[in-house]
Amino acid sequence: MVAADAEAVLRIYQAGLDTGQASFETSAPSWPAFDAGKLPEHRHVAVDERDVVLGWVAVSPVSSRCVYAGVVEHSVYVDPNAQGRGIGRALLDALIASTEEAGIWTIQSGIFPENTASLALHRRAGFRVVGVRERVGRHAAQGNRWRDVVLVERRSPIVH
Repeated sequence: MVAADAEAVLRIYQAGLDTGQASFETSAPSWPAFDAGKLPEHRHVAVDERDVVLGWVAVSPVSSRCVYAGVVEHSVYVDPNAQGRGIGRALLDALIASTEEAGIWTIQSGIFPENTASLALHRRAGFRVVGVRERVGRHAAQGNRWRDVVLVERRSPIVH
């Protein structure tokens, strides 16, 4: 993922946010804000044969404390017109490879329980459900109602 991908990445992100099932966020940030919050070596895009961005995955550190240097939180988004074609899995596979190569031992994320497609994708990619954070936040896009979040993680079998 590079700056030239910004428009497509943020468009896909906004499309996911518009579903109300992807995040507590309601609008995609500016590219500088997005860029500043993601680790540059673990950002990937999937493109078609015409180099059109179909999806993306990126990570943020979970903490600045050195004991958590090997733990990241990820987001993965696929263009609504490209879903169901294995793009999400390909993006997660690329992310797993890049993070393991860098010595990262845990990838985690929070997923709304209603987002069954994302939960299934993560399960197939080797993530496990750690637990459910009940009523962890209010969702402005859904009338400020409380939402649960399923915490998933993938612990690398090769990074110790």
